[in-house]
Amino acid sequence: DTFVSPSPPAIRVRPLTCTETQRGDRRVVHSLGDSTVHVSAARHDATFGFSAVFDAGASQEAVFEGSGMRQLVELAIDGFSCTVFAFGQTGSGKTYTLMGPLAQSETPPAAPGLLGLMQRSFACLLEQSRSRGSDLALSASYLEIYNEQVRDLLSPGPPCTLPLRWSKTRGFYVENQLSVDFESLEAIADLLLQGSQRRRTSAHTLNRHSSRSHALLTIHVRSRAGGQSITPSTRVPQPSACPSKQGTLCFVDLAGSERVKETGSSGELSVEANNINRSLLALGHCISLLAKPRGKRTHIPYRDSKLTRLLARSLGGSGVTLMVACISPSSRCLSETLSTLHYASRARRVTTRP
Repeated sequence: DTFVSPSPPAIRVRPLTCTETQRGDRRVVHSLGDSTVHVSAARHDATFGFSAVFDAGASQEAVFEGSGMRQLVELAIDGFSCTVFAFGQTGSGKTYTLMGPLAQSETPPAAPGLLGLMQRSFACLLEQSRSRGSDLALSASYLEIYNEQVRDLLSPGPPCTLPLRWSKTRGFYVENQLSVDFESLEAIADLLLQGSQRRRTSAHTLNRHSSRSHALLTIHVRSRAGGQSITPSTRVPQPSACPSKQGTLCFVDLAGSERVKETGSSGELSVEANNINRSLLALGHCISLLAKPRGKRTHIPYRDSKLTRLLARSLGGSGVTLMVACISPSSRCLSETLSTLHYASRARRVTTRP
């Protein structure tokens, strides 16, 4: 049967930046308080409805609890393939929503209240594993797609390019990707920091720390509930009938869509931007086709980019997926904000069969 993910696309509106305020940008995006967002500007007056809308004052905890992220963690423990991805214009707050202000090794750690969806999910996962008393084995893999090359962010030495393969049983997968076991919050936080520091970022006029790659952190959850059970009649231990479960929880931090003219990019930055925009266009095309009724769908072109190949199962296959669309309220970003809202509206119509 068709299954709708625990939370269709959620919208997060970031605050106006100091630069935008000093420049005199107007706020053209407003949350109406009933899971709708209103865009009001010259020649544009539109209202969009979603499962949840988080305005500029929403805390990181409110986003975690209100988006359905906790349910996604529980589904991963139960053996489902779960994905959350943040989408939006460059500088719209995607990385902050997922990771918070990621501290560098020489700086103090971020305040607990500022931690993002990733760290809160890690804590929830470890808390659930202890409360359920199940035998959980946890491991993590971390990669980036940079200029259409898949690179491992956890392997020793410079990030190495890995081949992307396809098989009938596994679908698309990355060959020879390193997976690291962890048992504590500190260990997975260190892996996240290690990988994030190796990810490609650059500065331009719209964002001082612009992500130049798409990053995918995957938590692999392997569990077997209860090793033995006792029958009331004989009091003899019997093998548990519960099968082992293998779930995944994948966090996707997409590089921001951007107009090269507005960012002032040239040379290598321009090449990166073109590759980013091409892969996001391919992702948008797949979502548009998946949003059509099943009887009217044509071929879904997952092979058009490395990003859509890796997200094929999450988008239209056997996974459960949450999308968090991040937008700017600034009048200067109106075009990209409307594009993101329309994008998220199409994604809302996509259902999967986990």
